[in-house]
Amino acid sequence: FEKAGGKALTRDPDVLDTWFSSGLWPIGTLGWPEQTPELEKYFPTSVLITGFDIIFFWVARMMMMQYAVVGDRPFDTVYVHALVRDEKGKKMSKSLGNVMDPLDLVDEFGADAVRFTLASMAAMGRDLKLSTQRIAGYRNFGTKLWNASRFAEMNGVFGHARWSPGDPLSATANKWIVGEVARAKLDLDESLTAFRFNDASMGLYAFTYTFCDWYLEFSKPLLDTDQAEETRSVLAWALDQLLLMLHPFMPFVTEEIWGLSADRGGKMLVHGDWPTYGEELIDQDAVAEMRWVRDLIEKTRSVRGEMNVPKKERVTLLQLSMGADQDAIWARNETLILNDREAGIAGRDPADAAPKGSATVAVEGGTFALPLAGLIDASAEKARLEKSVGKLMKDLGGLEGRLKNPKFRENAGADVVAETEDLAVVKREELERLQTALARLDELA
Repeated sequence: FEKAGGKALTRDPDVLDTWFSSGLWPIGTLGWPEQTPELEKYFPTSVLITGFDIIFFWVARMMMMQYAVVGDRPFDTVYVHALVRDEKGKKMSKSLGNVMDPLDLVDEFGADAVRFTLASMAAMGRDLKLSTQRIAGYRNFGTKLWNASRFAEMNGVFGHARWSPGDPLSATANKWIVGEVARAKLDLDESLTAFRFNDASMGLYAFTYTFCDWYLEFSKPLLDTDQAEETRSVLAWALDQLLLMLHPFMPFVTEEIWGLSADRGGKMLVHGDWPTYGEELIDQDAVAEMRWVRDLIEKTRSVRGEMNVPKKERVTLLQLSMGADQDAIWARNETLILNDREAGIAGRDPADAAPKGSATVAVEGGTFALPLAGLIDASAEKARLEKSVGKLMKDLGGLEGRLKNPKFRENAGADVVAETEDLAVVKREELERLQTALARLDELA
């Protein structure tokens, strides 16, 4: 016993360590000390997910207690997740007023948007800097998925027979998207196996945009050809695979679309089978062909955007040179090329030289000229760009001056310095883009 204030104190014989019961959690929840079916089936488990702040208090105690009581490890892998902080990197606390209630976030943005945001930021060894702007962005991502499904429904894809891996395909775009699905699935499996949840979610994010912004656009003209039924079956299959892969990250929207898009015989997506296909679905010739088509479209879009060409104006490209293989690619995919509204390509005509007032579009094995005479007011456009360049250079000079000042770095908070560095990068990239556009205008003179 011990004495305190002149009184004898006796230790309570029934007190356990604060974490004693928590240490028994892996077996206590399964009915131990009875040899229950649950204990036999689920112990030992595989992965424990926890925060780094209770590794000693909880994880170490669980490990020791299980070896002491049942003589076996409770799990073989511990995934230490990040802590969630505010957008400036500060720990959330009521006194600072920077706490984000997850229930409020779910009410405002939806559970899927919150869940996907956390997954996309869950890089190992890095805390999450959570902001409502990020969550709003991923809510828009969910809307994009809804819009893709709506497009499929309007074009007779819902309820259509699904393409089966191994069935022959004729349209290059369909062969290509099948390979992109397989590539996305392989990358996803690799990321999940390595617990890189941020890579897994962002890989799916990128693939979803490829599916929506490229394949759905390519499918539009194909739906008016004799390849329409093939395209519907591939689109239906690809959408199913996208829903399957996204389901662990966005369970609610994917489950809803899954139930609406076909008669599943009562089988929910959460009980769906994980895809098993792999590299055998990737057609390298189709990949190379569609890469060429996309490169031509993207570079034409870029020139039009830099030169501020009105979107309503369609332009015939002047073909200055073209390899036989590339000529065949254009011929096979001309419908897709001419259908892209942002590129605004009306066709192609052979030409010996680029006329004055045109911009060059170079792709693998070919060179085109984009005639701009009559489409833009070169002098007015140059004046606009020079004014924007001047303002950007002034802004960038101020930002770089602050970053070079040691006192700024010493006195400003780390979040302010990081924000200034990020803004400087954005301004620098914008300046380079406008200077490239000015150089193009000089070439047109």
